[in-house]
Amino acid sequence: MSKNLITRIIVAAITIPIILWICYQGGAWLFGMVMLFALLAISEFLINEGHRPGSFYFWFGLLAVAFLVLSRYEAASTWFWVQFLFSGVSGILVVFLISGMIFATGKEPPAELFTRHSRLVWGVFYIGLLYPYVYLLGNQYSQLADLQVAGGDWLLFLFGVLWVGDTAAMGFGKWIGKHKLAPGVSPNKTVEGFVGGIVGALLIGVIMYFWKFNRLEWYHVLVLAGGCSVFGQVGDLVESMWKRSIGIKDSSPLIPGHGGVLDRFDSLLFAAPFMFFYRLLIIVS
Repeated sequence: MSKNLITRIIVAAITIPIILWICYQGGAWLFGMVMLFALLAISEFLINEGHRPGSFYFWFGLLAVAFLVLSRYEAASTWFWVQFLFSGVSGILVVFLISGMIFATGKEPPAELFTRHSRLVWGVFYIGLLYPYVYLLGNQYSQLADLQVAGGDWLLFLFGVLWVGDTAAMGFGKWIGKHKLAPGVSPNKTVEGFVGGIVGALLIGVIMYFWKFNRLEWYHVLVLAGGCSVFGQVGDLVESMWKRSIGIKDSSPLIPGHGGVLDRFDSLLFAAPFMFFYRLLIIVS
């Protein structure tokens, strides 16, 4: 067993129980964890994009993400200025307009300014709009109608699908993988591994149905498991696309053996909104 694998196992054994404990606490605990991950993630993004810590663009990106996440916090619902400036479409408009005006007055060539502005906006929206769904999934609508499923159970389901699915995808890919899934973005991922990830996720779906989700129709649980796996694996490719575009492998060495926060939770950013909206629009409505 390699030293890196041992490190990964030790870190996972320490952090997974802490993360799950916070998920079941919900409220300010869960919001604080999501905010922390979002700020660490945007910091990694900005540094890799060449924005030095402490520079104007670094602070702009950091504050934009902080307010986008804050706008989804229940306790901030009474803060009118937060809701007005940074909720929904208005938040997107504010970030786009202000950042556009700032970059338009820069001294670099127009092509470089446009590219830097586009990349900064992409990173802010990627992190600031998607991370809050982890909080919403675990905190809001946690006791929906007659489902009687706690918010922590939804997040346990989500993390289980992604973590087991990732492991299954890796195992299937090494075992029988032959056909490249996205050779331009991630040469090591295969179609067989992608399917293996879905199989692993469906296995978690079956377990969670009999353990926590037996008040739901069985097909809803399986669609959630399979859908989260598909969105999570494709979400992983989206982040790989960004990393390949700037020639890096890991977003940072922050988490020993795992890379950065963006590396560890990339699939979460696409899977959480899928689970949230499927639950809200299909199961509850």
